[in-house]
Amino acid sequence: MDGADWVRELRLMNARVLSPADTGATALSMRDGVITDVAAATSASTIDCEGDFLIPGLIDLHTDNIEHHFHPRPGVTWPSALAAALAHDAQMLSSGITTVLDSLSLGDYDSAGARTRMLHSAIGGLDEAFDAGLLRVDHHFHFRCELSDGGLLPIIEEHVDNPRLRLMSMMDHTPGQRQWHDVALYREFRRKKNNRVWEDAEWQAYLDDRLAQQARFVPEAREIISNHGRDKQIRLASHDDTTIEDVAQSHADGISISEFPTTLHAARRGRELGQKIVMGAPNVVLGGSHSGNVGAMALAEEGLLDVLTSDYVPASLLPAAFLVGEQLGDLGKGLATVTSKPAELLGFADRGRLEPGLRADVLQVRIVNGQPVIRGAWVAGRRYL
Repeated sequence: MDGADWVRELRLMNARVLSPADTGATALSMRDGVITDVAAATSASTIDCEGDFLIPGLIDLHTDNIEHHFHPRPGVTWPSALAAALAHDAQMLSSGITTVLDSLSLGDYDSAGARTRMLHSAIGGLDEAFDAGLLRVDHHFHFRCELSDGGLLPIIEEHVDNPRLRLMSMMDHTPGQRQWHDVALYREFRRKKNNRVWEDAEWQAYLDDRLAQQARFVPEAREIISNHGRDKQIRLASHDDTTIEDVAQSHADGISISEFPTTLHAARRGRELGQKIVMGAPNVVLGGSHSGNVGAMALAEEGLLDVLTSDYVPASLLPAAFLVGEQLGDLGKGLATVTSKPAELLGFADRGRLEPGLRADVLQVRIVNGQPVIRGAWVAGRRYL
């Protein structure tokens, strides 16, 4: 925690306190890292917020961002896991994210084992930073499990008892279903990613092999992950449900979180079955899905959006929440998708709102040319920005 601006008792005044809805309060007080009051109060130190918003720190349940710091370019692996972890932590904080689930891939589907090799380094780097007290953001883990990888189950058994594991999601990137139901689009994706033109016979052989792996490995992986979720009280999420059948399968596996449904009817069916729906903030900021899937804003307008997550752009989370609030005509509802709602979904009872007795995870935000800009950030009462 070195370098933090630590004041035991602090009052932020002349602000608009959103918790995430508008409280009508203009001041917030904190003591020893906990919120003590959201109205006028006596404190040892005072900061004039000059009319800015005060909002809860953002809670992000899925970010791939840490992978970018371990592999900043294709073929490049950063030599220091600690340095990569700290760079990731800094980027989270600068984006207003005070609680993050680092979403690490368990298993591979097209990276020739690179993600599996990175997994151990990423966990080790974050553990080293945590043990040394160097992390400013509160880090937990979200394991994204590639069901079609035959090497997945031993990796799960090695890491499933990690005390910071908060969420596991089931992914199946076998072409011909879910995210890659259009095989032609998948073929084009692989061509661009690998800079390679596949001959028809070679491509068909690849598809046949992937389908064989799916039949061999996916059913057992689903069952084991479902059992871990039940026995160890780990929350489970689906990934890219596309059809009604996909949603039914997820529901049968005990999954209560639908992450990135690709179609409106999948989202509707998930809601009918009581699932909470998570969408990517870049989808909102970009005005729609870059993959041609259903738009997050369309789900919000139908009341089908519960939580936003940064996915692959940490800086997208805050503006997306304001955009959703603007679209719905209720800023509190927009902010709830990145504060109180993910807190409830993940079982964080001590954060996500600005209320007495909760952690003092607070952002000071000003709107500049239509964009929310962070002017101050406190994590458990410590000021870092």
